Amino acid sequence: MSRTIPFHFVDVFAVEPLTGNSLAVVDGGAELALELMQNIAREFNQSETTFVLPATRANADWRLRSFTPKGVEVFGAGGHNTLGAWWWLAAAGRLDLGDGPTWFHQQIGDLVYPLAIWQSQGRLEKIIMQQEAPLAGRQLSNLGALATALGLRTEEIVADIVPCQVVSTGAAHLLVPIRDREAVDRILPDAKQLFDLLDEVGGEGCYVFSLDPLQPGTTAYARFFNPTVGISEDPATGTAAGPLAAHLVAHGLAPPGVIKIEQGTALGRTSIIEVDVDAGSVSISGRGIVVASGALSI
Repeated sequence: MSRTIPFHFVDVFAVEPLTGNSLAVVDGGAELALELMQNIAREFNQSETTFVLPATRANADWRLRSFTPKGVEVFGAGGHNTLGAWWWLAAAGRLDLGDGPTWFHQQIGDLVYPLAIWQSQGRLEKIIMQQEAPLAGRQLSNLGALATALGLRTEEIVADIVPCQVVSTGAAHLLVPIRDREAVDRILPDAKQLFDLLDEVGGEGCYVFSLDPLQPGTTAYARFFNPTVGISEDPATGTAAGPLAAHLVAHGLAPPGVIKIEQGTALGRTSIIEVDVDAGSVSISGRGIVVASGALSI
């Protein structure tokens, strides 16, 4: 006998409906087998699908499990997959909120992370999620191979300004400085070549950026490619924006405090991601818009 499972689509880090990064949120499914969760994520074919589940850790309010269309489970806090799920929980009235910040804890894998949901006069304002302390990994020195993998000329990668380096605040991504926004928009990656380079330096995805953003008040203009989990391009990536903001502060290219990153414009889904970097602490904040709801019949 079939059963129905509610789902919702949330545009995360969106400036208006149908922008930002679309997330499928599945309400429940704790009894579902892992393979069925993976098949549901494949059916939705979003960059990530998040299941909202009862926590199994005593100090957590909810447990989140997120999967890519390839069935890869995603870990770490502060990405669009977690922020969007909490935005839906708040918008659906599933949380007890007061004015100002209300703190919760989310279980992802075996770890528990804090987050705050801000509300003003009954209106949701933003969600703030703490990421892990930034950890700098390997630098990529073969700029010629990287340029070829991205479809650029070597001189358009400006590693003399800030290194091409893997940085993690929960997920390790290769950060690649590009000369200007026009070059960022021209990038057409070769997935196999980029996969091999990421494997060489221990990076999951590749976050390319320039420091001449289009949107007022932003610091960087970025695109994200992740062939390791089957994501050709992501319009908003909190787990990459956190490392980038920390990287810019560490190299004196941005002051500590709130740094805004523009992403997704090349896909027609402009997103603004806010990152707060302070004394080695990194948190990410943003909003969401619930744009669709329905039910799976399984």
